[in-house]
Amino acid sequence: MPMADLPPSSRPREKLLSLGPAALSDAELLALLLRTGTAGRSVLHMADDLLQRFGGIAGLLQQDAKALGAVKGLGPAKRAELAAVLELSRRVLMQTLTERPVLQDPDAVHRLLQLRLGDRPHEVFAVLFLDAQLRLIALEELFRGTLTQTAVHPREVVQRALALHAHAVVLAHNHPSGVAEPSVDDRRLTERLAAALGLVDIRVLDHVVVTRQQCRSLAAMGWL
Repeated sequence: MPMADLPPSSRPREKLLSLGPAALSDAELLALLLRTGTAGRSVLHMADDLLQRFGGIAGLLQQDAKALGAVKGLGPAKRAELAAVLELSRRVLMQTLTERPVLQDPDAVHRLLQLRLGDRPHEVFAVLFLDAQLRLIALEELFRGTLTQTAVHPREVVQRALALHAHAVVLAHNHPSGVAEPSVDDRRLTERLAAALGLVDIRVLDHVVVTRQQCRSLAAMGWL
């Protein structure tokens, strides 16, 4: 059904204005961004198709330009809007973590990591560098690997931490398999990095394993 044929109370814009954004489904929120559908397909139908195709909002927002460009009806303007929404989400979370200690809001850390790493098709090892008050200085991706392993060099992590004058770090990497359970190798890597960073008085506060659906904290599991 075209948007104009829906009763006013069911149209996403009117529904948002009367009930608030939380009352809208993912498809309805996405339809507000897209604004128009294609010939024979309403914007709500298009929004729902996109969510199904890419595995939900998180999966959609992390697609690259090539993947989005292959979708009929998703032109440059719509792709730019989706990219802007993702970048705004990241910047909100980054600002939150630069203004207060990261340990005060571990959920914000996990959301940021999922936005950054959750849908990568290959393993990425990243580090959150923290200042003396445990506020975020930078989030940097330092190493990339295959679907099964990443070569992480402790010396390079230490060098980057010293260059940024970091006092502590949170380590993170993704599991493209979708299984967030840390492996024995993940624990060994954490121990190696903690030992190397400890030599220059930089603490490892946590190591977070990231998937699209969840994050697992090695510190919460008692592995740190």
